Amino acid sequence: MSKQLKSVGLVSALTLASRFLGLLRDQLALALFGASGLISAFYVAFTLPNLFRRLLAEGSLTAAFVPTLQEELLVSSREGAFALLSKVSSWLLVVTASLVGLAMLVFSQAHLLPGHAQRWYDAADLSTILFPYLMLISLAAAFSATLNVLHHFVEPALSPIWLNAAMILSLVGAKYHFAHSKLGEMHWLCAGVLIGGFLQMAVPAAVLFKLGWRPRFDLALSPRVREIAMLMTPGIFGLAIYQINISVSRFLAFDLNDSAVTYMFTTNRLMELPIGVFAIAISTVFYPLIARHAAQRNYVAMGEDFRRGLRLILTINIPAGVGLALLSGPIVRLLYRHGHVTSTDAHNMAVLLSLFAVGMPFFSIVNLTVRAFYALKDTRTPVRIALIDFLVNIVVSLSLMRWLGVVGLVAASTTAIIVQTLLLERALVRRFPNLSLRSLIPSVAKIFGGTAVMAGVVLAGRQLLGSLATSERVLEIADLLILIPVAVAAYGAVIWLLRIEGREEMAAVFSRVRAGKVVPPDPPAP
Repeated sequence: MSKQLKSVGLVSALTLASRFLGLLRDQLALALFGASGLISAFYVAFTLPNLFRRLLAEGSLTAAFVPTLQEELLVSSREGAFALLSKVSSWLLVVTASLVGLAMLVFSQAHLLPGHAQRWYDAADLSTILFPYLMLISLAAAFSATLNVLHHFVEPALSPIWLNAAMILSLVGAKYHFAHSKLGEMHWLCAGVLIGGFLQMAVPAAVLFKLGWRPRFDLALSPRVREIAMLMTPGIFGLAIYQINISVSRFLAFDLNDSAVTYMFTTNRLMELPIGVFAIAISTVFYPLIARHAAQRNYVAMGEDFRRGLRLILTINIPAGVGLALLSGPIVRLLYRHGHVTSTDAHNMAVLLSLFAVGMPFFSIVNLTVRAFYALKDTRTPVRIALIDFLVNIVVSLSLMRWLGVVGLVAASTTAIIVQTLLLERALVRRFPNLSLRSLIPSVAKIFGGTAVMAGVVLAGRQLLGSLATSERVLEIADLLILIPVAVAAYGAVIWLLRIEGREEMAAVFSRVRAGKVVPPDPPAP
């Protein structure tokens, strides 16, 4: 057990390192390109290969491949598992290479369609360059999943670090005049993506080779391969709704102006940080408990643990959302107001970050609620509700973007996640009344009380620091280094004094998170 905990702690540290590298990567990209049409074209160009990557490899394939590989390992030992890996990676290579070839052919002809803004042609050209990343990262996902099954966790956890490090080095190379134009600098960034993708594939492949795998091209449709294909089908459909939702919002933003996609991408990445570090970590702790109770048909105990998990999520993400909204200005300016990022860019991103923060607690609730459905072996309800969420997002986006621009798109995204949360909770409680959330009302009231005190501390502190600071930059640093710890301490003291339910459990779970015993997943690539 101690060996396992040590491995998990190491993986947690690597995950945290990748988060910081991702933040540094975003800072460098914005400093170099600003909120320009060219960097927005890059984010859009990277959307499609990442969409297919999520659908084919890291999402449904991994979910179908891992349990099947586990069974093959038990029945046929490593030799059988490696043979199955060769079959799966061969099919992945064929499918992804076909998609890459078709996409490159289509996007390379985009200039034959006249009458579009230059950013659309830039996006098509960059898509032609970036689409091979799909093939590299899909194979990397299969190799990393195999290593996890074989209890080698470090190399898969290094995967996002290779990508971020390669992109950072390419941005540094472009910055120091190895490129002589903005387009040349962008080509350096694209090269960094492809180099990072190659490392993401090659490193786990080399480890597997060392463990005895000898890759061979094998397209035999064995029973195991057929089983994986059958298991992937519903997963692709369910995941497609969410991923297409993200992609459509990004394309709508791209149609607005040069900067909208960059604003959305950057602020959404900041919003995802507390969700990934806290909410998903807490869901990871409670999901096995919920699943065990569901398997035992002990729905009373399942309801208790489900509400405990939600209480922890709300205890963290309600004040985190409010704090992020109140301090959105100094956070964005301190992190991104460099290089070609203007004060107008920073202001616009701060507004979007405040809107994203409103939806943050709802994103967190959805994560655990969907897991509750999975524990009950109900995959249809989350997919059906996700489809409603997609339609709400599209309708509201098209209605608001005419008058509010990118603000309307973020407001639509927030509206859709609120609707999804309410529908999921309603469907869950209707099927299992023991999962009702009524008993959480006193806890939520105490959370709002503590959040109100925290907000007051932030507002008063900003006034005080504003009168003492010698410059705007000093004020921004003080806002983050002084106000955040003081506000968090004030909030914690209030909810502790109000004797919020489960406070001892909260302390225990936070200790687990701090000790690295929970591994939150890395955020999606651009």
